[in-house]
Amino acid sequence: MQLLDHVSIGVPDMDAARRFYDAIMDALGAAKVYDLPHALGYGERCTPKDAASTCLAVYLDHGQVTDSKRHWCFKAASREQVDVFHAAGLAAGGRSDGEPGLRADYHAGYYAAFLCDPAGNRVEAVCHLLA
Repeated sequence: MQLLDHVSIGVPDMDAARRFYDAIMDALGAAKVYDLPHALGYGERCTPKDAASTCLAVYLDHGQVTDSKRHWCFKAASREQVDVFHAAGLAAGGRSDGEPGLRADYHAGYYAAFLCDPAGNRVEAVCHLLA
């Protein structure tokens, strides 16, 4: 069962967000489905013929992003894709919140990297495969 239909992340600066999310979503192979002055969308939006897709919305929100420990985790198809996600995010203005690597405390194959976007939102990419 696909649990999430879509997730929304608020950011105060769309230009910084666009650069960062374009880079990390491209690294994960997620297409941009819309680009508006106040919102960005990535992934695949659901339709009457495809209700199993998932979409990420990044929208303009002038509210302060606080260190709330919330984060959004994206699936990666390979460990290499996790590495590319992390490098792309750093190059696009994000900061590392956990280098790519195994997190055996989750499970033996949990390979992940963590970033904070330019606004401070925490994002992760994970590959669950055993190499």
